[in-house]
Amino acid sequence: MPTIFIMFGFRFLFYSNDHDPIHIHVVKDNISAKFNIFPVALVENNGLKPAELKMVEAIIEENQEVIAEHWNKFFNKSR
Repeated sequence: MPTIFIMFGFRFLFYSNDHDPIHIHVVKDNISAKFNIFPVALVENNGLKPAELKMVEAIIEENQEVIAEHWNKFFNKSR
């Protein structure tokens, strides 16, 4: 599972068998969430608090292109 980056203890990653649309998993300890990238939208939340969700969403919005580049490179796709 390729980790794109780690910020504030949260790992931003995708799984090697992931599927479209482009999305990112966010994991810290035993909590996680999943966000679509275009547009940034919460898909699933497994324990993140509202303030954490807001922070993570802002990080994803600031890094949409970086995440998409890593996704496309790993899965050999073009957007």
